Amino acid sequence: MGIKPLPEALAMARDLDLDLVEVADKASPPVVRIMDYGKFKYEAAQKARESRRKASHVSVKEMKYRPKIGGGDFDTKTRKVAQFLGEGHKVKVTIMFRGREVQHPELGKRILDEVAEQVADVGKVEAYPRVDGRNMVMVLAPDRSGRPRKSQAPAEQPETPPTSEASTAAALAEGDGAAAGAETAPESTGATTET
Repeated sequence: MGIKPLPEALAMARDLDLDLVEVADKASPPVVRIMDYGKFKYEAAQKARESRRKASHVSVKEMKYRPKIGGGDFDTKTRKVAQFLGEGHKVKVTIMFRGREVQHPELGKRILDEVAEQVADVGKVEAYPRVDGRNMVMVLAPDRSGRPRKSQAPAEQPETPPTSEASTAAALAEGDGAAAGAETAPESTGATTET
């Protein structure tokens, strides 16, 4: 619109029933825009809310092991670690030492290496084992380069059994289109589409 004096710009905004918003106050002369400021703020808030909703929230889960852990307990805890990684969480694996166990950190390192090896298909080591007082700690992160997370995986649809051409032709001749594999309406997946 060009350079206008302030009273004239305000009059133009009032005529259009809009607001006069200063965009660049450091410019000479200052740059303003005629717009509906309430609508602008509302749309900005909607975009911010949408981006927050789409952001992934990664939480850190912790699993504690002992150097003298039994085989069954080890397997159970390691399955749980794999489940957490599959859900997209980071996992802090802690080996707790008591008494003179602290003098044998190689036992804890061996357990952490075994955990990392067993969950290698769903996670990777983010922070390698380190001693922290009476504990040895390792952090595992979900491996995004592999398969998608469980919550984002597409739902599996049951396979339809293959039919031979003869049985299809016979079913069509009888007028039974549904038995012949005619198209049926897709089942509702809970998603809605806007028109």
